[in-house]
Amino acid sequence: MLIGVVSDTHGHTGYTREAISVLESLPINLVLHCGDIGSTAIVPLFAKWPTHFVFGNVDHDGDELQAAIEAAGQTCHRRFGTLDVAGVKIAFLHSDDSRLFDETIRGGQYDLVCYGHTHDAEQHKAGKTLVLNPGALYRASPHTIATVELPSLVAKHVVVNDRV
Repeated sequence: MLIGVVSDTHGHTGYTREAISVLESLPINLVLHCGDIGSTAIVPLFAKWPTHFVFGNVDHDGDELQAAIEAAGQTCHRRFGTLDVAGVKIAFLHSDDSRLFDETIRGGQYDLVCYGHTHDAEQHKAGKTLVLNPGALYRASPHTIATVELPSLVAKHVVVNDRV
């Protein structure tokens, strides 16, 4: 199973459409959005896949975003999401709450922790946990997303474009 991981769209539909084109070229089964959605206009762009959203620090109107996510038949986890997919325990959050982010990683109960906020694509291991930031689709150069093969936890960053 292959999941797509995106973050920090900040309401920018053009950059998000470019990421959607990349995701469509891959055998993606599920998408995680790690926050800073930025606009309800972003939500329907992910209609092709079951998509799970969490909120970030720019997602001020959570009720409006949640309504749009639910109206699209997608899942809103508000500030913190967990899933069990292909036997892999996943947590995803925006990481602007550094205490919650650190506790999630240090707790050791998740195989994969996906996060956003920093706009920097990175991955590392913390004990048995793969910690993954897909990068950002806004205010980043290059714009990146990530894919994760489950259950093997092989993660790859994918460049969407190299614009700032």
